[in-house]
Amino acid sequence: MLASPPDFDVLIVGAGISGIGMAAHMGMKAPHHSYCIVERRDNLGGTWDLFRYPGIRSDSDMHTLGFDFEPWTHEKSIADAPAILEYLDRIVDERGIRQHIRFGHKVISADFHHDDARWHVEMEKDDGSRTHMTANFIYLGAGYYDYDEAYDPGFDLGAFEGQVVHPQFWPENLDYADKRVVVIGSGATAVTIVPAMAQKAAHVTMLQRTPTWMFTRPAKDAVANFLRKVLPEKLAYRLTRFKNIKMQDFSFKLARDNPQKVKDALYKKIEESLGPDYDKAAFTPPYNPWEQRLCLVPDQDLFTAMKAGKAEVVTGHIAKFEKGGVLLTDGQFIPADIVVTATGLKLAVAGKIDVRVDGEPVAFNQRFYYKGCMFSNLPNLAVVFGYLNASWTLRADINSDYVCRVLEHMRKTGATIATPVLTPEGEAAITEDDVFDFSSGYIQRGKHIMPRNSISYPWRLNQEYVVDRKRMKDDPLIDGILTFTRPGANARGAEEQLEAAE
Repeated sequence: MLASPPDFDVLIVGAGISGIGMAAHMGMKAPHHSYCIVERRDNLGGTWDLFRYPGIRSDSDMHTLGFDFEPWTHEKSIADAPAILEYLDRIVDERGIRQHIRFGHKVISADFHHDDARWHVEMEKDDGSRTHMTANFIYLGAGYYDYDEAYDPGFDLGAFEGQVVHPQFWPENLDYADKRVVVIGSGATAVTIVPAMAQKAAHVTMLQRTPTWMFTRPAKDAVANFLRKVLPEKLAYRLTRFKNIKMQDFSFKLARDNPQKVKDALYKKIEESLGPDYDKAAFTPPYNPWEQRLCLVPDQDLFTAMKAGKAEVVTGHIAKFEKGGVLLTDGQFIPADIVVTATGLKLAVAGKIDVRVDGEPVAFNQRFYYKGCMFSNLPNLAVVFGYLNASWTLRADINSDYVCRVLEHMRKTGATIATPVLTPEGEAAITEDDVFDFSSGYIQRGKHIMPRNSISYPWRLNQEYVVDRKRMKDDPLIDGILTFTRPGANARGAEEQLEAAE
């Protein structure tokens, strides 16, 4: 037996959707384990509290971005940030999670010691002081991007005399009423900001280097709202969630199998919104639908702003920034009082934490994903990296459920170390796959830091929720790879550990 237990059985890093989901799952499925959530910011919500730009909303429906255990009951299924935060706040209060959260704690380093089967974690508090904590298991819900800095495309903005704003660091009370605004970018953030700012601004131009595939849908899900009127709340939510998961899966596969059919459908919807004379080139990317994430235009809001003359989409390359606006390489000048650089995020792995095992630094780009949840030869650590082709929370739910199964198995068997073991021979036999089959800029820029990926389970971060959910739930924990040991057992070779697990 160890001389003293760790401070907590599980340390959950991040109080956003992933971290709150894990805490809720533990309350239901691993109630004998103690946990603590550490959050670097002063409020919960992660992305939904950090981003404060106009119109901030989900680009997934809340029946799949919501948790599997907590029905989404708002009328709108495409929800704004305040509604999402209200949902998360209610969950942490109703389930007694808030008392487990320590705000203003930024994790700096985490070192797993095999001799006492625990992580030794160093954190920085708001006042700059350092504090330490120990935990048997770490669950990383820190998101996927760098909270400290956004992607910088290297614009020379020196000559521009107006305001320059990045969506990740939106200033409080930015006055853009009757101002000319240029939003640089064509992703979900730009598509959200443009119609929202157009309500008050004199004019908003979305300046894109490359178009994005866009699709429209109502912000309210008529089927969901009808079902909620005639069925019990949980059943109505389950049915709506099932419908939306199937629709997401069908749409993604159709786009991969028959891209032209999907293109034609997307064009048709845009034409219904903008009329037959719309500039088709502005909505025709050089790639097929779902080779990057589709951009949602709820209730046609972007197109409504364009039809009203309050917004426009311009495709071009920036030559330089001048005193009163932006000059393009084709000679076009776009006047601007405010420039919004919605140029994308910067990927980060493991919340930029200095992760070590027995003092040795962990290079995540040398490790393979294990079931999209853990990493090769890395003990007692799990992570959430949500789906690119579906809602983030779908992965968060199945990973939380899986880790709870692992924790319960450890409790029942007395094991304190769980490691997905990959031998050198096993690694040599793996055929690698691209970790992300997506051409998005932020994905391509960050691939060099991402963990490795196999073409097949279990050494894989998969992008097919329906398959993943079944495998994560039904496949046996004892698979000859995930090994359960106690302190001192690490001295044995990997092959002996595999034999012990079998």
